[in-house]
Amino acid sequence: MRRLLTFVLVCGLTSPLWSADKPDPATLEKAFSEKLASSTLVGTFTVDGKAGTKPDRYRIVSAKKVKDADWIVTATMKVGENELDIPIPIKIYWADDTAVMSLTDLTIPGVGTFTSRVMFYGNRYAGTWQHGDHGGTFCGVIEKQPVTPEPEKK
Repeated sequence: MRRLLTFVLVCGLTSPLWSADKPDPATLEKAFSEKLASSTLVGTFTVDGKAGTKPDRYRIVSAKKVKDADWIVTATMKVGENELDIPIPIKIYWADDTAVMSLTDLTIPGVGTFTSRVMFYGNRYAGTWQHGDHGGTFCGVIEKQPVTPEPEKK
């Protein structure tokens, strides 16, 4: 019992939660928004009950905080034969300096109903997904898209 108490005290006293230089929420939110804007999430996904992984890509146009934990993430999605930029209302919570996206039973017309949890840290992401009666996991890296300069006006 004494060892457990010592361990808890040492971990607690050296935890980043006690650090005076804990990241400022506004700074974290701005950096997260900038990281996702004009990016592509490139990785793999699994389907529960099936072996192996499959390639996966999500193009993010923008991520903007609305208020509190409410954000709008605009993603390019294929709807029928068309690719559309769709604004998706998402909750973003913070675990210290790690963003956690939370989406529960959101119906996107023409696409379906989704539940997902995604953790973002550094240039990586990992999470779970549910679409109807099937789901799985996914992970990968965040790749910034090159910015195309506006043509000069004459």
